[in-house]
Amino acid sequence: MQFYSTNGQCPPASLEEAVMTGLAPDGGLYMPERIPVIPRAFFNNIGEMSVCEIAYIVATSVLGEIIDAAELKQIVFDTFSFEIPLRKIDSDIYALELFHGPTLAFKDVGARFLARIISHFSNPADKEVNVLVATSGDSGGAVAAGFHKVPGVKVFVLYPERGLTAMQRHQFTSLGDNVYPIEVMGTFDDCQRVVKEAFVDPHLREEMHITSANSINVCRLLPQMFYYFYGYSQFLRNESVDRPCTDKVVISVPCGNLGNLTAGLLAMRMGLPVSRFVVANNVNDPFARYLSNGKFTPQTPVRTIACAMDVGNPSNFSRILDLYDGDYERIHRDMTGYSFSDAEIAESMKEVYDRNGYVMDPHGATAYRALRRNLSSGEKGIFLATAHPSKFSKTVESITGVKFTTPMSAPTDDVSEHHPTPRITPSLPALKKFLLSAT
Repeated sequence: MQFYSTNGQCPPASLEEAVMTGLAPDGGLYMPERIPVIPRAFFNNIGEMSVCEIAYIVATSVLGEIIDAAELKQIVFDTFSFEIPLRKIDSDIYALELFHGPTLAFKDVGARFLARIISHFSNPADKEVNVLVATSGDSGGAVAAGFHKVPGVKVFVLYPERGLTAMQRHQFTSLGDNVYPIEVMGTFDDCQRVVKEAFVDPHLREEMHITSANSINVCRLLPQMFYYFYGYSQFLRNESVDRPCTDKVVISVPCGNLGNLTAGLLAMRMGLPVSRFVVANNVNDPFARYLSNGKFTPQTPVRTIACAMDVGNPSNFSRILDLYDGDYERIHRDMTGYSFSDAEIAESMKEVYDRNGYVMDPHGATAYRALRRNLSSGEKGIFLATAHPSKFSKTVESITGVKFTTPMSAPTDDVSEHHPTPRITPSLPALKKFLLSAT
């Protein structure tokens, strides 16, 4: 299996090259040259399988020619040290809870898998690996936890000066050791842009071995397919369905950088029986607007209570275009987009809690509201609950009255404690200066 750039201006790369460089030399994002279709028989038995068993079969379909089966199985089983339950919320809606990992967010799956893949390809005799990640909320903590104290690896987490909750910020600023937080005087899009500029800077490439842990990196993205299949398997068990049903299951995804959605679309292309996807945006909604009018216009992001989705120029849009050969009609056929204000998101959080006692974080609530609006009579839906509501405790408490005592994934529960954090302008020279001084 080779991987090509969405920009199409450089030769295909091996998995090792794609993983260890993160971004293609032409500035594009890597995609697999072929997307294998899983045999239909797999879905006849999927309801009886564990998340590890499902993930291993899907991983083998994509990476089995590259990584030894026994090692790939170990990587998968090490990644899923936690459960991903499907909870029934309404008679026709389920929540796939992706927040039971060490940092209470869906990105634990991709970060833990990627850390083990990078370890597989790393050679202690080679240069130290420097992992760059831009975070709008949960990526920073998940990646930092996944790579914390891993020999031969340094992690640099770029985060915007405003927008993250105290808990999200604390999860990576409190670790120390090989984890270096960097506060950027700008937005998440500024952080992401500077990271991309770093990957195509020849001087930095010559001086350092750098790679990405954002969904820019294809091996942060691919494992996110696994939980779509597992969510579907639980749906079959809960609904007592004996055979795959392709005309009733709708999946709603809270969208920021579009990595989670892209993984779901890849899963559908591999054979996941799903009717369509619902794209849930907050007011930072360039992709939802694209789905309604066919025009993609990046915007300057604004702060919302669903801060991980405060993205105005999602990088994985290029992967979605590539997956559909730029055909808007096909894209529009497979997904519908909605965007909601803070007030509307809060309304859904309160309404669901008051009705059945289920507490949603703002991102899950956005996906729930979009799914509720989109479902037709007789259909069933699953929305992705991407973060534990305790990560947004102040917002959740102000809306629902619920207080959380969930342990935080950090060395200390005191969010005021952290290691010294440099503050830089959103520019490549500023980032280069810090990176070269820290390595």
